[in-house]
Amino acid sequence: MDNIYYITVKLVTAMVGLWLITKLLGKKEISQLTAFDFVSSLMLSEIVGNTLYDKDVTLSELLYALLLWAAMSLFLEKLVQFIPGLSKYLNGRADIIINQGKIDFRAMKRNNLDFDQLHTLLREQNIFTVREVAFAVFETNGNISVLKKSEVDSITKTDQELPEKSMMLPMVLVENGRIQTDRLARLGRTKPWLLDELRKNGAGRLQDVLYVEWSEHQGMYIQKKE
Repeated sequence: MDNIYYITVKLVTAMVGLWLITKLLGKKEISQLTAFDFVSSLMLSEIVGNTLYDKDVTLSELLYALLLWAAMSLFLEKLVQFIPGLSKYLNGRADIIINQGKIDFRAMKRNNLDFDQLHTLLREQNIFTVREVAFAVFETNGNISVLKKSEVDSITKTDQELPEKSMMLPMVLVENGRIQTDRLARLGRTKPWLLDELRKNGAGRLQDVLYVEWSEHQGMYIQKKE
């Protein structure tokens, strides 16, 4: 019975402590958490979880751990406000992945992004081709913010009174100089066809090509390495 009473007291204390820490540090949605916020949340849960059922850890030690963690977190929050330059080390910084319609491959490598991940993030923004993107910013919380090209935002089929066409997803055929043979096969095309198309568009050497996307209605989109 004493053990149940002790767990109850610890649990209530931990709940009140976590609520106070949340109020103290400010509210954030899960989607707004930075990598540091996420690690901090995990650490806080470990503090509570490991002390809750451990009889050797007293209630005062639990309170001390919560207060110390809250003090350190609040100190870092205030320090970043006074020294903004520290934010990039604690939270990282937003990085431009697509700039003026061009994929920045160096920025992708800095953020450990591959092309599949980039396409996934774009699709979450209802964008299925990089042709539509003027700027894409990779945020510190792992999301992507997109500014579409002005002609994409302003012109629609309804405005132009164009007939509806059958829709097909664009297909990425080359990533960083490497031909995606499985996608080329699904498209029903061959490697000689692709190389010929690249030559027609001024891309003589495959190793000089960063990205190639094919659309049935828009044809080939090519970005060379810089």
